[in-house]
Amino acid sequence: MNAFWSYFWPAIGLGLIFGILASSLAFRVRIVRVPERPNEPTLIARPRRKRISLLAAGALAAVLAAALWHGPLGAADRFSAKVEQDARETLAYNEAPTGMSVQIHHGPLTRQLILSGPGNDFQRGEAVRLLRQISGVSDAGWARSAGLPLIVEGMVAALLGFLFGLLVAYLVELRRRYNSQWNW
Repeated sequence: MNAFWSYFWPAIGLGLIFGILASSLAFRVRIVRVPERPNEPTLIARPRRKRISLLAAGALAAVLAAALWHGPLGAADRFSAKVEQDARETLAYNEAPTGMSVQIHHGPLTRQLILSGPGNDFQRGEAVRLLRQISGVSDAGWARSAGLPLIVEGMVAALLGFLFGLLVAYLVELRRRYNSQWNW
C-alpha cells in the first residue's frame, strides 16, 4: 500500500465509524408532536435540536480522531518518511546529480516536495516531473510554495467518511422503518 492511502484510509474509516454511530443514534430520536393547546401547531424543536447536536458531536469526533491520527498516533511522521524515501529512491534510480536532495515541505506539513542541489535545466525539470508522479505527492519544485496542510486534508477525508457513514445509516434506518410496517 502506498503512503497516500495508508494515511487517508484510516481517517476515512474513522469518519465512517463515527458517522454510522452518530447518525444511527440521531435517526432513532423519537419525534413527539405535543401541542400545548388543542388548536396550536405541534412543537418539534427539541428532538430536532437533539438530532442536530448528535450529528454535530459525531462530526466533531471524526475531526478530532483525524487530528489524533495525524499527530500523536504518528501517521504524519510515517507519511513524510515514506514519501521522502520514495523520492530519494526515485532520484537515485534516475541517476540524479550527486548533491541533489529532496525533502517534504514542513511547517505545516504538506504533500509538496522541495528539491535542492546542483543540476542543469534539463535535470531540474526532469527531477520535478519524476517526483510529481510519486504517490502522495501533490507538487514538487525548487522553491517553497503554499499548499493545503496535511492535517486539514486528513480532517476533510474524515468528514467525507462521516458523510458516507451518515448515508449508510440513513439507508439502514429507511429499511428498518419500511420493514416495521409489516406486523404479521
